[in-house]
Order: sequence, then C-alpha cells, then structure tokens
Amino acid sequence: MANIPDMKRDSMNAFGVLVVGTGAIAELHIAALRANPRTRLAGVVDTDPARAAAASHTNGGVRATTDLTEALAWPDVDGCVVCTPNASHAPIATAIAAAGKHLLIEKPMATTTADAAAVVDRFAAAGATLAIAHTHRVYDYSLAVKSALDAGAVGEPTLIRVSMLGGWIWGDWHAWVLDPNRSGGHALHNGVHLLDLVTWWMGARPESVYARGRRQTATELPIYDYLEMILRFPGDKVAHCELSRAHRPGSLAHRDILVAGTEGVLTLPWDGEQSLLFDERGVSALLPTSGSAFVRQLDGWLDAIDGGQPVARGEDGLAAVAMAEAAELSMTTGQPVPITGSRVGVR
Repeated sequence: MANIPDMKRDSMNAFGVLVVGTGAIAELHIAALRANPRTRLAGVVDTDPARAAAASHTNGGVRATTDLTEALAWPDVDGCVVCTPNASHAPIATAIAAAGKHLLIEKPMATTTADAAAVVDRFAAAGATLAIAHTHRVYDYSLAVKSALDAGAVGEPTLIRVSMLGGWIWGDWHAWVLDPNRSGGHALHNGVHLLDLVTWWMGARPESVYARGRRQTATELPIYDYLEMILRFPGDKVAHCELSRAHRPGSLAHRDILVAGTEGVLTLPWDGEQSLLFDERGVSALLPTSGSAFVRQLDGWLDAIDGGQPVARGEDGLAAVAMAEAAELSMTTGQPVPITGSRVGVR
C-alpha cells in the first residue's frame, strides 16, 4: 500500500493540493483552497500549456505542468482536486490512486458505472480518501431541505419534485460538454446533481428511472439540453427531476422544490432561499444556513482524510453515475430502465 498522507500537519506545513484542470470550476476550488488554513495550492496541471501557464501566473507563480505523472511525483503533493472533462475522470483518478494521493473529483466521477465502480475499488485498495464534488449537497437551500427532512418535518417523504431551469452557459458549439463522447450527455454532466439530491433527500435507493430529453436550442445539438427524469423508489415513492440549459434569457436561474410527505409538504419557492413548511399546525418558514458550498465541500474532504465523512463518498458518486447512465439509456430506448448494482446505495 502507498504511503498515504494525512491531515496531521502544523500551519507551516499545510496539506498540499494539486489542481488538475484549470477551467472555470477550478477557480472556485482554488478560491476555497486559498481560504482554508489547512491547505495550500501545491501546483496545477493542464494539458494546454497556455492554460497551465495562465493558472500559474494567476496564483502567484505556483508550479505548473502539462504532465500529470510529473506532478504526482512532486514530494509536497498530498491530494488532488480534479476539474477536467468528464471522460478523463476515470483514468486520471486511477493514476492518482496508484500514486497514493487523496482525491476530490468533480462530478460525474466517471461516464460509465463500470468505470465509477473501478475507481471506488482502486481507492479502497490504496487506502486513500475519495470524495465527489456533488456541491449542491452543501448549498444553503439543499442543507435547509435535508435538515428539515431529517427532523421529520414532513413525516416520511413520498414525492420530491425538483426543477432547475437555466440559460445557455456553454459558449460555442465547440464546447466539450456538447460532445457526448467527452461529457457522457447532459444527464451525466449536470443531471447527476438532481439525481444525487433527490436520492439523498429521499434516503432510499431508486429502483428505476424513466427519462426523456429535448434538443431545445437546436435540432442539430448532439446532446439534450432539456431533461425530465422520473425516479421510482420502493413503496411507490417518486422523484421528478426537471433540468434545462435551454431557457431564455440566458441569465435565467429558476429553481423550484417541493417535498410531499405523510405529515406535511415542504416547498422552496423559486425566488428565495427560505423554505416553507405546510403541516397540521399551519405554515412556517425554515431559515437557510449561510456559507460557501465549495468551502464546506473542501472541509468535508479534509475531515474525511482524518477519518470523518466527505460531503459525498465514492459510493455516492457511483450511485449518481448509475442513475445518470440509466437515464441516458432510457432517453434512447423510450422505456424505464432498472437501476442495478448492490453498491448503489445511500447513507
């Protein structure tokens, strides 16, 4: 087994994090690293030399390279944050596990269930901590809903409906997310957020998914930019997920949540962070928490390295990939698809 670094360090020798991939999402992870006294940015990797150089310059001349193998050999790299295109996640994660480094990886963990399961196994064998960046779990709105459900505010949840409608954010038609071979499709790229959330909130493993997609922006679009995904759980429980990157105006950010249970209904209106609870006592408001999701996510990963639990484990990432892969298949066949895999579970 590799010599796995831990978090037992003093302030002069903070946990060294290598960021792999230097796109827009990497900037948010780096900001969280800079804000955390337990960590320091040990270097950046990008296959594009110009992007690697630009990231180095932006971050005070930190080391930069196009060679992941070289960077993993740097002695002060203890863990990695991976922010590369989806299809590269599994091979990069495999290399990081082989190097004995801890990993926080952007969603989806992989673009196939088989690859995701292999990544989980490799980190278990290495004894290193694997965490998945399902950041929506630690957004204020999500934590408020989860806290209310855990407290039994609606009794046993039986129906969850989540709608997230947004405008186009992917630049021109050369964006890698529009290539299904690189992104895996929209259910894997962004749909995993909703699929992960409703499963986490429901506290159960779904049995099947039925999905349909629409090429709303243009019929020539190689992926669906509008999705509806219906998950069925044991006991006739249902979750309905609606996701769009096709609405106008492009700045639109509409979110609507409803959770119906055996003892009440919880809603989160589109125009606010405050949830409303309807039960036999009347109507009450649930106050949101406050803080940065990326900071919380980083803290969860660091705590997990010391023996705690990350925001989302490798098994959670595996579950999300299994659901999303089934949704993509359902959109192709027009039929519900069973979700299989004994390790696809919930906490």
